[in-house]
Amino acid sequence: MVTPFARPAGPRSLAARQAAAAAGTAVLRGVLAEDGARLLLLVPDPHARFAAVELAAPFAASVLDDGYGVCGYVFAWTPDREPLAAAGVLGGYLEGFGDLRMRPDAATAIPLGDRTWAVVCDAEWPSGRTAELAPREVLRGQLAALEGLGLVPSVGIEHEVVFTGAGGPLTAHGTDYALGGTEHLAPLLADIRSGLDEAGLGVESARAECHPGQYEVVLRHRDALAACDDVLLQQLVVRRAAARHGVSASYLAAPEPGQGNSGHVHLSLSTVDGSPPDLLGGFLAGVLRDARALTAVWAPTWNSYVRLRTAPFSPRDVRWGHDDRTASVRVAGPPSDPRLEFRFAGADAQPHLVVAALLAAGRFGLEEGLAPPEPGVSAGSLAGSPWEALSLLGRAGELLGADVAAQLEALLTEEIESGLDAVTDWQRRRGALRS
Repeated sequence: MVTPFARPAGPRSLAARQAAAAAGTAVLRGVLAEDGARLLLLVPDPHARFAAVELAAPFAASVLDDGYGVCGYVFAWTPDREPLAAAGVLGGYLEGFGDLRMRPDAATAIPLGDRTWAVVCDAEWPSGRTAELAPREVLRGQLAALEGLGLVPSVGIEHEVVFTGAGGPLTAHGTDYALGGTEHLAPLLADIRSGLDEAGLGVESARAECHPGQYEVVLRHRDALAACDDVLLQQLVVRRAAARHGVSASYLAAPEPGQGNSGHVHLSLSTVDGSPPDLLGGFLAGVLRDARALTAVWAPTWNSYVRLRTAPFSPRDVRWGHDDRTASVRVAGPPSDPRLEFRFAGADAQPHLVVAALLAAGRFGLEEGLAPPEPGVSAGSLAGSPWEALSLLGRAGELLGADVAAQLEALLTEEIESGLDAVTDWQRRRGALRS
């Protein structure tokens, strides 16, 4: 099914996106004027999930003009939805727990069934100033800076997911590229396929993956904001379908030791007028130089660092290679139209921040005229622990801004402190071994 909001493949400038949102607003207003229609407002938070408010018609249509309130702490909260202990650093996001205003971006709208439409929102202060810590705004800032160089990216994001039922993963073993052995997945996958088609999200491919219960659905490449919004919308559709089947859908970076759910990012560059420039080398060099300093973006949780030990396909070593999946950056595609596949992040990473970090590091590489090392030559390694990643965030401030670096520091500090407050099965087992 093609909706009026279908995502075009390939790059799209910020101005073109804004035009698409304006055109979509009129269509969405008509849909929401129908009796029983509902609008689900979604704001991507720093934990790769949505904060949500559902509105009923006819009030929902007015929100397209006026926006709607959301508590500012959604950009400064823990996974438990408790405020971060960083009021001095994160300022007005926590002081008084006041409202920001959600502004629907109609270019993101998808139908969820039952006369409900979901739309991803920007966030702004009551004054109209953008909320600079909103992941969408961080990404938009980097897109604007790249457009200042006359460049627009096209992005595709691959998220792997593990489906688990009461008896464990829905496949008893890895089924990489398999058809046989996936029969227990078939009813669920049919439901997911139907939901993604109805939403118009533009699926390119789907296949079984290499760990028990693991699957991957890949959306077509598109403009960077759409790619990041849509991979989270895809998770929403997938999780709802899984729940209907009594199954959980996990995007945990390491479902088990030695296993990984990745969040690979495919990226190519075009000029604003649409022609492909020969600039990927400088972009690649910038990312390779700063990949280690940005580990907190690729690996935001304790569990992320378990995934980074699952070599060879989640490599900590920072190097690139031609069509080499053991390299952390793979140059893929035909020589006439190459793309870069960045394999740093897990499926638990915040996609808007991941892409923003790639664009920032790559842009610095272009501006400084950097050249990448030879393929296969190590340019260092990602941080091996959250403590190590925390110590490197000074450079993130130079790339993404001091406010974003302070947010990343507060989030990772809370993750570390929360982990130190926990008693795990691993600790109990080790304790028993010492008894």
